[in-house]
Amino acid sequence: MSIQNIDLPPSVTIEKADDESEEYIMNIGPQHPSTHGVLRLVAKLDGEYIKEIVPVLGYIHRGIEKMGESQTYVQYIHLTDRMDYLASHFNNLCICLTIEKAMDIGVPERAEYIRVIVCELQRIESHLLWWGVLGMDLGAITAFLYGFREREMIADIFDELCGARLTTNYFRPGGSFADIPDTFIPRVNSFLDQMEKMIVEYDTLLTNNIILHERTKGVGILSKEKAVAFGCTGPFARGSGVDFDLRKHAPYSVYDRFDFDVPLGKVGDSFDRYMVRMLEIRESIKIIKQAIKGLPDGPYRSKELGSYKLPKGSYYAEVETPRGIFSNYMVATGKSQNPYRVKNRSPGFSNLSVMNELAKGLKLADLITIMSTMDLVIPDIDR
Repeated sequence: MSIQNIDLPPSVTIEKADDESEEYIMNIGPQHPSTHGVLRLVAKLDGEYIKEIVPVLGYIHRGIEKMGESQTYVQYIHLTDRMDYLASHFNNLCICLTIEKAMDIGVPERAEYIRVIVCELQRIESHLLWWGVLGMDLGAITAFLYGFREREMIADIFDELCGARLTTNYFRPGGSFADIPDTFIPRVNSFLDQMEKMIVEYDTLLTNNIILHERTKGVGILSKEKAVAFGCTGPFARGSGVDFDLRKHAPYSVYDRFDFDVPLGKVGDSFDRYMVRMLEIRESIKIIKQAIKGLPDGPYRSKELGSYKLPKGSYYAEVETPRGIFSNYMVATGKSQNPYRVKNRSPGFSNLSVMNELAKGLKLADLITIMSTMDLVIPDIDR
């Protein structure tokens, strides 16, 4: 298909190829606009080799931050479930941290430990989906079935905890809206026992598979310097050796009380990004076990207020999600229960911005590998 037949948005500028060239422009996506994650890539190809990739966003834009201005501070918490729906608890927590910082709201010890357990469970849950989908993208359908088997256990735990399996909404300023049920800890322990056995099987099935090695090693190399320059965060950046994890280097909640490592890559290729996430699953298991062992008695929430009216000023909080740093910036007038302005920083947007740098010169099949190791959630990018 020639460039004349492609409807390019104004923001996309790709130089037209010479008439005698074999270069051509191809759309990769979008799928139907009603699907939950819609990304369009305009690819300039020379045969099956990539010359340029331009991501085109806007297919699922809902104006969540603008909607937040007409919601109360507490009501805005639920809107963030719909950004990165695989990290709902993290997004909710970030808004709660902002409100708590602004209003000097204390959080009971028990509530802090519950937050850590829930968030690390969701980190594992998110990585399990990523692992299964990556395997499927590269042709290993069995990995998808295996990953969702263990992920289902966490979804069931969340269903009992807060009544939702995906767009979970549990945290509130000062803690959570309810205490954990009596069955919560036994079910989490049962899952951890299962997960520790199965991750060994995951390695046998996929991690040590020669096909995975050939599809990922040396593919999509991102240097440490370039990762920092593009603002990449999370496992995507740590795969390039960027030693930064908010839980360790700028701890929030009670993460500074737990012993865990921050896995890092050396080469910065797709395989390093794969291994970082696989190791993070093991580290999250370690954190959860420590949190369960040290879980104190006491209240699950500080006193609930009738209304939350932030003092005049601007407030900021950030958390380490499964995909990187998610942050929340709020401006308050001091006269309203609604924020004057809301701005969220999503990890996927910055990570996606480096796609052209990674894919240029590689084959089209390598683009699928790179996208899988980016672990993109489009509603997180296109809010």
